[in-house]
Amino acid sequence: MRRDPIRVLVIDDSAFTRRTLIRMLDASPLIEVVAWARDGEEALRAALENDIDLITLDLEMPRMDGFTFLRIIMAKKPTPVMVISGRSGDQEVFRALDLGAVDFLAKPSLRATPELKNIEQELIRKVHAIRELRIDKVQERLGAPPPPAPLRMAPAGVPRVVGIGSSTGGPAALMRIFGAFAEAPPCAFIVSQHMPKGFTRSFAARLDRLTAFSAREAETGALLEKGTILVAPGGSHLELESQAGVPQVRVVPATAADKYAPAVDRMLISAAKHYGPDLLAIVLTGMGDDGRLGAEAVREAGGRVIAESEQTAVIFGMPQQVIRAGAADAVLPLGEIPAAIHSGLPTATRAAVEAAPASGVPRNPS
Repeated sequence: MRRDPIRVLVIDDSAFTRRTLIRMLDASPLIEVVAWARDGEEALRAALENDIDLITLDLEMPRMDGFTFLRIIMAKKPTPVMVISGRSGDQEVFRALDLGAVDFLAKPSLRATPELKNIEQELIRKVHAIRELRIDKVQERLGAPPPPAPLRMAPAGVPRVVGIGSSTGGPAALMRIFGAFAEAPPCAFIVSQHMPKGFTRSFAARLDRLTAFSAREAETGALLEKGTILVAPGGSHLELESQAGVPQVRVVPATAADKYAPAVDRMLISAAKHYGPDLLAIVLTGMGDDGRLGAEAVREAGGRVIAESEQTAVIFGMPQQVIRAGAADAVLPLGEIPAAIHSGLPTATRAAVEAAPASGVPRNPS
């Protein structure tokens, strides 16, 4: 059955950026640009008068800036919003995600560069995936009550290493998980969040500033230490290698053939080889199937796997693929994942996966 095209509103005060984005979007027969605007006031009229599936949003605009527009549209007519931002505005991007934006992309440059084609492919891929996005889950996160008191319980079987993978909706989900701890548990965390090159360093700095963890962007040679978070650099992969018997980070540049960079699969497969039963893998919200092969490798090596449940995932694609492959030991809503990290995920949770599967998932995933 033929689907209606995805209807997009493009907002940017730069004529070059508007033309470039519209040209990129028009390259897909599954996308229709139904309106464009130069500032937030024009955009608000266009968004309220048209049936819009997705909005691309510049944050710095005259008359009404992107933040004000975002607050109003999420209150009056909740719509998926993708921020298009220059790399100099990375902190503003994370502020926009806090206000309800679901994803972001680096702004096209005035110069013709090889990156322009990569931006086009990533833009179309993200827009195509918007049909899977649950805007009601975004609203629930915006209106969610404050998290319960941060965890201080004594750890019981905490894993040595926790590897977390996420995509669309991931930054907010990661902040919620790490923000639930009053003090960092005695394990190391590695994170692969699908994010453009140039933004992951600021995201790691944000985790470092706002949580009890010591967080930084991963570099080759970095060691996995208790209470730390290493974030895979955008445009590269985080893998592990052994030096004198000690696992350490190896940052591997992405190639044109890589669909995701950083890739959750590559991180988890590599970590499983070095940590086996001492590894806990967590696959959060996101489109596609990145993380499925990695989760299978973790299970085969004796480690444990948590998949975020459909109850809270903004896009259920990545965790759903893990569950369908039978690679999840537990399927948990986001709010229960911090306690599962702290408890070490008892074996009994495996029975819960089989007894209460997520929507559309076979009853027995084994």
